[in-house]
Amino acid sequence: MIKHPKQHEPSNAAVLPLAVGSTLLANGRLRETQAEVSRARHEVRLFFTALMFLTRIPCPSWIDYSEEYLNKASRYFPLMGWIVGGCTAFVFWLSSFVMPSSIAILLSMVTSILLTGALHEDGFADFCDGFGGGWTKEQVLTIMKDSSLGTYGTTGICLLLALKYLCLMAISPSLLPSILIAGHSMSRLVATSFISSHEYVWENENSKPRPLPKQMSRSELVIAGFFGIMPFFLLEYYFLLLLIPVFIAKRLLGKFFVKRIGGYTGDCLGAAQQVSEVIFYLLSVMQPWKYF
Repeated sequence: MIKHPKQHEPSNAAVLPLAVGSTLLANGRLRETQAEVSRARHEVRLFFTALMFLTRIPCPSWIDYSEEYLNKASRYFPLMGWIVGGCTAFVFWLSSFVMPSSIAILLSMVTSILLTGALHEDGFADFCDGFGGGWTKEQVLTIMKDSSLGTYGTTGICLLLALKYLCLMAISPSLLPSILIAGHSMSRLVATSFISSHEYVWENENSKPRPLPKQMSRSELVIAGFFGIMPFFLLEYYFLLLLIPVFIAKRLLGKFFVKRIGGYTGDCLGAAQQVSEVIFYLLSVMQPWKYF
């Protein structure tokens, strides 16, 4: 009878390293997955923080105010322009089927104001009151802090809304939805860029600053720039040229802010958003590339 050689089973010494290696690999993958989930949750919270700060759209109950999160959420401010601009474009498009363009445009403007709670319009009006009625830095900041609306603010906001309406009326209805989305996104990029390029100021050292992003890294500015410029690809490529005069206007506004009060406030950012949006609409009506 032939005896087969006895097969040797792997010893514990050989199996242990394999088991340990498999466990470490599984633990590593688990940690990577947990880290990715944590990063995703962090970004979601930043998105909703931006949504809560810039709009009246309801947010989940677990989103609360945090200065740290608000600073980082500024990267998503131009993305809020996608949402607000998209809603205004949709209202215009839907309304234009059953009513004249003049009324459809007015309804789209009302939609924007309702979605944001007139946040930027209020900032522009306070800016007009403060910079129009104040002579010193302290006077300008005190007037802007006052919640009442003065002559400069009333006049300024009425003229601004009238100019915005007339510009939108002069733009082709087929082009208007894309113009609205691009205008809302780009103008929020302009306002957000002040957080990176200028210093925040308040009335005095003892006064409590309002909730507002006051810091922004270059990487966050790049992300904001991506969201602010992407809607331009809904338009013809030459609309990108309009960014040049818009940011020239931003630079001039920045110099004016620094000269009068040494930096920016929340009202200054609201004014910058409104002014840059209207400038973009004006340039879209002019279409300066036609003259070259």
